[in-house]
Amino acid sequence: MKIETKCIHSGKFTDTITGGLNTPIFPSSANEYLDREETVYPRYFNTLNQKVLVRKICELEGAQDGLVFSSGMAAITAVLLSFLKTGDHAVLQDEIYGGSHAFVDTFFDRFGISCTYVANTAEAIEAAIRPETRLVFIETPTNPLLSIVDIRAVAEVARRKGCVSVMDNTFATPILQNPLEHGIDIVVHSGTKYLGGHSDLSCGAAATSFELTSRIRKTAFNFGGNLNPLTCYLLERSLMTLAIRVREQTENAFKMAKFLDDQPVFGKVFYPGLPDHPGHLIAREQMRGFGAMVSFELGDPDLSADHFMKKLKLIKPAVSLGGVETIICDPARTSHAKVSAEVRKRQGITNNLLRLSVGIENIDDLVEDVKQAAGI
Repeated sequence: MKIETKCIHSGKFTDTITGGLNTPIFPSSANEYLDREETVYPRYFNTLNQKVLVRKICELEGAQDGLVFSSGMAAITAVLLSFLKTGDHAVLQDEIYGGSHAFVDTFFDRFGISCTYVANTAEAIEAAIRPETRLVFIETPTNPLLSIVDIRAVAEVARRKGCVSVMDNTFATPILQNPLEHGIDIVVHSGTKYLGGHSDLSCGAAATSFELTSRIRKTAFNFGGNLNPLTCYLLERSLMTLAIRVREQTENAFKMAKFLDDQPVFGKVFYPGLPDHPGHLIAREQMRGFGAMVSFELGDPDLSADHFMKKLKLIKPAVSLGGVETIICDPARTSHAKVSAEVRKRQGITNNLLRLSVGIENIDDLVEDVKQAAGI
């Protein structure tokens, strides 16, 4: 099946009682266990609603198995701590989501795990790998600067060095990019964003092989970050429209990036679809579209981030991303608020950097809103 068809039909549960086309919600937290092959319990990540959702996500990502979580950070932390223990070392790309960065900075020392942050290249990752390195973690496109990493090159380095490779695919989604096809071992998502897509769910996912999923599950059910059946149902429903949403958002983002890039009032525009973006050629090779996120700096010293955002009428300043509505934020106070000012400076996240999550509205309306807010 093509990916649009997979969004609709993969992982389907056949309702033999009513003949309903949708998966019923099974809310029981207590299930009978005598004379059954498996003890079903929500925290064991094995309820029917969880399994149906996992099958769909695995079909979209080309994975054998996986888990769904109550948040993206629940997925990321469970994966990291499934493959790292005291004495181990990890190599992480420096330009990753602020929550991931903050978790590593806060907890790795407590667990006796060391790490090295590196630039967005396979060469930098390979140079940082030590004999005790067990895991490599990357994100592309990155949050919020939309940097691009050569997935296949990183996967090859990790495999050759005997490390598990993990990639956050939240920004691209399975519609635009499949890391496992490029050799990555484990792909994680904050499903709160594009997978949910309507700014009303908190969820996460990890997809990989049967063997690696088994290891992650042993950690996950001890942490308890399982997804409830109602959210499973809503996320399964949202995934049916993932392809059409992401493609419309991506088309709008490309037009918005070109508009911003042509306006002197704005400074640097970060979007991998622009020909002068440093990762443009790599993005063209490994992605099926450049994504729906656009970041840009305000070039006018008299136009502050707050002043600009407050003048917007249609686009709302809000936390998170990936919904059908267009929202904006300044990463220094939102996605990367929990990392130090030193880290933000090192990564290039300035106080006048704005991150735009482009929705499915008419692009002309979005452009007009940006123009009036900027006084163009």
